[in-house]
Amino acid sequence: MSGCNGNCGACGGCSQMPFLDEEQEINPDVKKVYAVISGKGGVGKSMVSSMMAVAMQRKGYKTAILDADMTGPSIPKSFGISEKVKGGMYGIEPAVSEKGTKVMSVNLLLENETDPVLWRGPIIADAVDQFWSNVHWGEVDFMFVDMPPGTGDVALTVFTTIPVDGIIIVTSPQELVSMIVSKAAKMADIMKIPIVGIVENMSGFVCPDCGKTHKIFGDSHIDQIASTFGIEKVFHMPIDPKLAELCDNGSIENFEGDWLDDLETLL
Repeated sequence: MSGCNGNCGACGGCSQMPFLDEEQEINPDVKKVYAVISGKGGVGKSMVSSMMAVAMQRKGYKTAILDADMTGPSIPKSFGISEKVKGGMYGIEPAVSEKGTKVMSVNLLLENETDPVLWRGPIIADAVDQFWSNVHWGEVDFMFVDMPPGTGDVALTVFTTIPVDGIIIVTSPQELVSMIVSKAAKMADIMKIPIVGIVENMSGFVCPDCGKTHKIFGDSHIDQIASTFGIEKVFHMPIDPKLAELCDNGSIENFEGDWLDDLETLL
């Protein structure tokens, strides 16, 4: 560690740090890990990941988010975190939000948050592995891994190197959801990881004037699809412009809504 100033913004870590040896369990104080996945982009997966961490934090649990979406990292912005992470005695110390959620994201290593990550798949996968093994997460009751869309290198890395306890699928109410959920369910089966629930985002829009719910994307079939795959719990989240505004302002910890109140019963 000679010459190290504790700032990991340039190198992402130091090989001379006293990490755990191979015979020790990595991050033994992280009790439960859940991967949040989607079959395609644009369904609000990162927002849902953030809200789940906040929902559990409000119930008194210690929460964390590992932002595995390397080329589209948005978790720090949702929580209003801009300070870069630094190296500590046992590895990189994650950032901590205003209300206590720990966060690790590639944007907390880049000089500018708008800098693109121009890495090939194997490099991205290796970085995700390091976000687990080289970060000192400390005591965490529930960690949510915000995954990139699809079933590529990052998904394989997460499911083979991180002790994932369950998968949560985020979808939107469209006909192609059946195909997307099918792919996710088959991947979960191959990796021997249970799907604990589905979050249908943008399930409808509640008019602030008349109170009527408008089905912008048509009728939902997610409950039938979930039943087909033996998934017992489905959360329905409406289109709410306030949620997007909170993410943009870095204030997701202030969201209001009871859509995820039952999350604790699944985890």
